[in-house]
Amino acid sequence: MKVLQILPTLSFGDAVGNDTLAIKNILKERGYETQIYAENIDQRLPKGSAISFEKIEYIKSDDIVIYHLSTGSKINHWIKTIKCKKICIYHNITPPHFFRDYSANLTQLCENGLQEVKDLKDTFDCVWVDSEFNKQDLIKMGYHCPIKVLPILIAFEDYKKQPNKKILSKYNDEYVNILFLGRVAPNKKQEDVIRAFDCYNKNYNSKSRLFLVGSYRGMENYYARLKEYVKRINNSNIYFTGQIKFDEILAFYELANVFLCMSEHEGFCVPLVEAMYFNTPIVAYDSCAIKYTLGGSGILLDNKNPMETAGVINYLINDELLNNTIVKNQRERLADFDNKKIEKLFMSYLEEFIQGV
Repeated sequence: MKVLQILPTLSFGDAVGNDTLAIKNILKERGYETQIYAENIDQRLPKGSAISFEKIEYIKSDDIVIYHLSTGSKINHWIKTIKCKKICIYHNITPPHFFRDYSANLTQLCENGLQEVKDLKDTFDCVWVDSEFNKQDLIKMGYHCPIKVLPILIAFEDYKKQPNKKILSKYNDEYVNILFLGRVAPNKKQEDVIRAFDCYNKNYNSKSRLFLVGSYRGMENYYARLKEYVKRINNSNIYFTGQIKFDEILAFYELANVFLCMSEHEGFCVPLVEAMYFNTPIVAYDSCAIKYTLGGSGILLDNKNPMETAGVINYLINDELLNNTIVKNQRERLADFDNKKIEKLFMSYLEEFIQGV
């Protein structure tokens, strides 16, 4: 029996790719014969991380396939045809309407992906999901197989590496630093982060900055609109970093006084957990998987009124007791994502599945 992981794209540094590689390591450590197959493999990954899907070996009836579902792909059709035990790890698919004004290709890909998720509802023996939000998403689409929540495995050891000294030196001053980290994309709603920060910066504290950290590759049209918006409001304290190195990401987390998230679609949102790790208090809009990942920690907003959000940030910055309480609650929630806990949960799900076969 082999346990094979299959996915359309194995990317460098993203949540799905990291989760897939972490699972491969867990399986190997426990003596399972395992491999990753992907249509697209990021060239920045270490050699041997995965094998091209075109070279996939013959799959026997007693093998187990773990399929990571997060986008439209020809593999979504192929997965129906193989005769073995199949587990799906569902990472969610961004609703296509977010991309309609910016990318016809991405819009079509997400439309196809969502339809394919619906078409796969009777394909898998069980599904594991990153969050309760994703579970409810599948139930609405007609999934009746067992669905269990399995949070993403996060490589916390990597966060102990040395942050970029140049960035720390440049921005470690009396300014309040507000951070949002995530791909520049319409579902992330960077414009709402900018709007709230602008209110805070102009009404409460002129000595404050906003760092929007993340790649805008493929979203150049959206990025251009964000830049035009920043120009229109005439705020020179807003910085877009684009795609940056890992040590630079660590530096921005070290500098951040508040992590501000206005996203309207997340299947899990790893940066929230990263902010917890760096003791950065979180202010986030209550949408999608956000409340499930926060698990009662952070500050959850029920609306996006920018002046109200600015007031919350100001209160958080100036009230030491509140700040300490938020950070304490986040540290307690962070313990739920401990790798050993998630590894144990993964293995219990897998062994239970194998025994039931």
